Amino acid sequence: MPAFAQRPENRTEERHDDHRDGPRANQGHVPQGPPPKRDNRAKPEVERHDNRVNSVPHVSNDHWYGHDRPNDRRYVVSRPFEHGHFERIGASYRYRVERFDRDSHRFWFPGGFYFQIADWDWNLAADWCWDCGEDFTVYDDPDHPGWYLVYNIHTGGYVHATYMGT
Repeated sequence: MPAFAQRPENRTEERHDDHRDGPRANQGHVPQGPPPKRDNRAKPEVERHDNRVNSVPHVSNDHWYGHDRPNDRRYVVSRPFEHGHFERIGASYRYRVERFDRDSHRFWFPGGFYFQIADWDWNLAADWCWDCGEDFTVYDDPDHPGWYLVYNIHTGGYVHATYMGT
């Protein structure tokens, strides 16, 4: 079953839908990896263009902006990866959401793999089109053990989520 749930990006024969297939964010490609691990005192980096400042978590030119401080206590978990470690991560894997529970902030990929979005990140993902075929990529969070970064390849935004198993 997992072979069907995870679609490597270069397997175009598995794509059967319209214009939404290709990444629209991050200059048209999926980031090759997660943000680099940072010093515990690092602050979230903001993107600046002319007189505009964007502090919302997103990726542009493969640079991860808005990633919370490594020592943010909200991310401390007593048992990281309590439900197992999700192994199929990175740019080679793109997923469609099979099921979504807006009230509990949970979503399922094909194969029954499910995640819960951090409550404090929910406002960033609430308006994502969870049931219209947007693609997502998952990365380990290098600064917050036990957390994943779920990246929306169409919006360029990302949120923190915990893997809840299958």
